[in-house]
Amino acid sequence: AMKVKKSGGAGAGAGAGATAAAAARTEEELGRKALIGPDDVLGLQRVTSDYLCTPEENVYKIDFTRFKIRDMESGTVLFEITKPAASEREHNDKKDIDPNAGRFVRYQFTPAFLRLRQVGATVEFTVGDKPINNFRMIERHYFRDQLLKSFDFEFGFCIPSSKNTCEHIYEFPQLSEDLIREMILHPYETQSDSFYFVDNKLVMHNKADYSYSGGP
Repeated sequence: AMKVKKSGGAGAGAGAGATAAAAARTEEELGRKALIGPDDVLGLQRVTSDYLCTPEENVYKIDFTRFKIRDMESGTVLFEITKPAASEREHNDKKDIDPNAGRFVRYQFTPAFLRLRQVGATVEFTVGDKPINNFRMIERHYFRDQLLKSFDFEFGFCIPSSKNTCEHIYEFPQLSEDLIREMILHPYETQSDSFYFVDNKLVMHNKADYSYSGGP
């Protein structure tokens, strides 16, 4: 069955107060830590320049195989991507494969996307032979060095060797006209970090950037 979850996140207007509980952190500080937890990434003030964990730290073999974004108001599908499962991909030649392949996505949207209030993101993922407790994602969106919104989603418990589907509801903050104009004029300067935790330990880190100019 598909789970539907709403984000408990802080927006551009409420960001300072809502994230005050997490002490400010720098990427360099976190790079020196053996274990990175949710409060650590909630303290980041800007998008990271590198990944905070390696692909090998995904010991639970969490593999995202499908991702769909839709406007909740109209139901229009705005973006959809499906990739073969890891078992199928393993049959391909592994030589010259970038270890970070699949950890970065570039999105191209139209200016109208910035005026949407609610977007549903459906993810389908498989897990390996270990049970997963307290699977959580924190996703932080920035324009340049300004935090636009921090989203916080709980996936909950996943049984071993299972395929799971979950829709997260993103409640977007109201952006000023000036900020919208800047974000349209400067494609790919809007960026995000997606941090995935199991039992409060960082196990995956994906990145994305965004264009709202309607073109490549």
